[in-house]
Amino acid sequence: MVKYQHEAIEKKWQKFWEEHPVNPKDTGKEKYYCLDMFPYPSGSGLHVGHWRGYVISDAWARYQLIRGKYVIHPMGWDAFGLPAENYAIKMGIHPAITTKKNIENIKRQLKQINALYDWDMELSTTDPKFYKWTQWIFVKMFEHGLAYEKEFPINWCPSCKTGLANEEVVDGKCERCGTPVTKKNLRQWMLRITKYADRLLEDLDKLDWPEKVKKMQAEWIGRSYGAEVDFPAEGRSEKIKVFTTRPDTLYGATFLVLAPEHPLVKTLTKEDRREAVERYIECAANKSNVERMSVNDKDKTGEFTGSYALNPMNGERTPIWISDYVLADHGTGAIMCVPAHDARDFAFAKKFGLPIVQVIAKDGKETPDMEEAYTEASGTMIHSGDWNGMESARLKEEAADIIEKLGFGKKTVSYKLRDWVFSRQRYWGEPIPIVHCEKCGNVAVPLSELPLELPKVENYEPTGTGESPLAAIEDWVNCRCPVCGGPAKRETNTMPQWAGSSWYFLRYVDVHNDKELVSREKADHYLPVDMYIGGVEHAVLHLLYSRFWTKFLYDIGVIGFDEPFRKLFNQGMITGKNGIKMSKSKGNVVSPDALVRDYGCDALRLYELFVGPPELDAEWDERGIDGVYRFLNRFYNLVQESREGELSPTREMLRIRHQLVHDIEQRFENFSLNTVVSGFMEHNNSLIELAKREGGIDRETLRIFSVLLAPFAPHIAEECWHDLGGEGTVFSAGWPAFDEEAMKSEELEIPVQINGKTKLVIHVPADETREAIISLGKEALGDRLRGTVRKEIYVPGKILNLVVQN
Repeated sequence: MVKYQHEAIEKKWQKFWEEHPVNPKDTGKEKYYCLDMFPYPSGSGLHVGHWRGYVISDAWARYQLIRGKYVIHPMGWDAFGLPAENYAIKMGIHPAITTKKNIENIKRQLKQINALYDWDMELSTTDPKFYKWTQWIFVKMFEHGLAYEKEFPINWCPSCKTGLANEEVVDGKCERCGTPVTKKNLRQWMLRITKYADRLLEDLDKLDWPEKVKKMQAEWIGRSYGAEVDFPAEGRSEKIKVFTTRPDTLYGATFLVLAPEHPLVKTLTKEDRREAVERYIECAANKSNVERMSVNDKDKTGEFTGSYALNPMNGERTPIWISDYVLADHGTGAIMCVPAHDARDFAFAKKFGLPIVQVIAKDGKETPDMEEAYTEASGTMIHSGDWNGMESARLKEEAADIIEKLGFGKKTVSYKLRDWVFSRQRYWGEPIPIVHCEKCGNVAVPLSELPLELPKVENYEPTGTGESPLAAIEDWVNCRCPVCGGPAKRETNTMPQWAGSSWYFLRYVDVHNDKELVSREKADHYLPVDMYIGGVEHAVLHLLYSRFWTKFLYDIGVIGFDEPFRKLFNQGMITGKNGIKMSKSKGNVVSPDALVRDYGCDALRLYELFVGPPELDAEWDERGIDGVYRFLNRFYNLVQESREGELSPTREMLRIRHQLVHDIEQRFENFSLNTVVSGFMEHNNSLIELAKREGGIDRETLRIFSVLLAPFAPHIAEECWHDLGGEGTVFSAGWPAFDEEAMKSEELEIPVQINGKTKLVIHVPADETREAIISLGKEALGDRLRGTVRKEIYVPGKILNLVVQN
């Protein structure tokens, strides 16, 4: 047996491919753009969990290459933002230095994977040549009214000392560091993503994405239809505008709840209630929106303002409360509460002794002493004036129009999606290209002066005051207004980490262009991305932002498509023992370096795919890599034993060959990559057994096996291809076709059962008749067949069962 020398073979072919690229620059072939979500350069480097996604994408990219396409498969660095800066602060080293060092290490590790990356396309979001165009996009958004400045309470991370978008808060904590989030009133730059809400929602239908991701985005956008209704404040000129999806239940609205930040709270609060209300407002200010929304209905809190509104349908006095589960930036910041038909309102009313009026009833009969809200979709209207007796489902469709005609409301649409908080009070990010002039207001830095480079500083730690560290650099902050030439000050907040990642995939195809973001010719030819692979954790953040920026660039004519990623695949996570996420702090990180040394790149690539279905999480157990390594050795030895001479393929060799192509292709196309690897092992075992009987395997069958293996284990595939006399590189061989007729076996194995219990297996010609097979089965059973055969059940090509009565 010849030992497979993985280290020597892998070095040999890596050197060869470097000198003779298998994916040369575009030669007129059909393009295929396969993209990984690019990594941020963590100081921990890559672990085996990161490898999984990169191996999946590389296998798919190489598959497209073998199918005759020019493959765009680039790699870069998402290097600005909180993760890189927090690491630099922890290490006490400037982020520019730590980022550069981390990139060098991860690039070294990525080269171990030997993916089909085109390093000539490499980019980093921290490169001024790149972020010049990030700033350019911001300026264009500013010119089109999509970027604006606003002061309001935002999510604030006390640890990271910066503002956070709603999407960056998970379960009331900072998405990056896990610290509970509070509120802080700050001046912020915003991007008007809400203007694109309908398109972002409706265009989900044309995407070949996992349904769970599309559902998450749809729920985050949260479009709902209903009406805005005005409740006059009793004894005052103000009206409280509420949004409701159920205007048909207006007669049952027995109280209103306002967000603590609602502008009318101060004027509506009576003196005897002021102290309690102000204390409640202060408490609510220290909670994040996510925390406020996630409280159980029975645990919700509130305070009465002492004031009343008038129900516009019946003139009833309606008490006005405040509660932190109502958010100022959702809807109108005020809701009408119908406790008889909403579980949340019912719990609130019961807790605070508020009236409950039933207005929808099953069969038109009121429920005495309601113990829970009636939330059925259908029923008959009661206690609703002229609406009594109407079917609630019909009234729900008509109520908004009725209210609009009555003059105290209007039909409208509401969204959960809020505008994107786009500025961060940190150093390590793209400078926002805006100048503040007392005379001219906010003025964009002229496009000709971009990039506005991030100045070098010694003190880059966050201030915690709401100002970026850039604010302390007077000679950078103080400047001249580009419009009037008078004294002005630069914007000192920086962009969030999501800025560069919202469009980087466009830049790869024209990375050296210093005249435009991307040439329209290259954009039309190479874009959009055909396959995007990454974690589901980016479903709302990165993917939603990328769709927004792509639609904007489409609208201004930079590109000719409005969705960035045609197909999306979310790989599962590789975890440590007991399903715990790998992290340096938990001490369960597994580095690929030693595994590559001991088993080789190909074995680790295969094992990353073999551990489980690629879309599911899998617990890492490196003991299993031995089995994959044995498979590679067995296949390598089969090739060595069969390479000399030229056997003519037998009927069985051809059958296994075509069955192999069929099975691998079908499983690959279905992204069942773990079963692709098991398929290689199964068919290799069949060929080894056949080789023992036939004295070897024909070279064409083994060449085809090498081609199929090449996307997954490129080094050994290339070695075996050449050992078997293959011409050129295995990656130019073309993907083999299969013949279904050739897959049919000449002989069938038929289990023979008595009363459902298998007694033996018979081998019969594939074209044998039913009667002959039953006869052969009985004959083979001999003395074991006792009693009277009552029934003969034959499933063609599968099984023979004889039902016997003794």
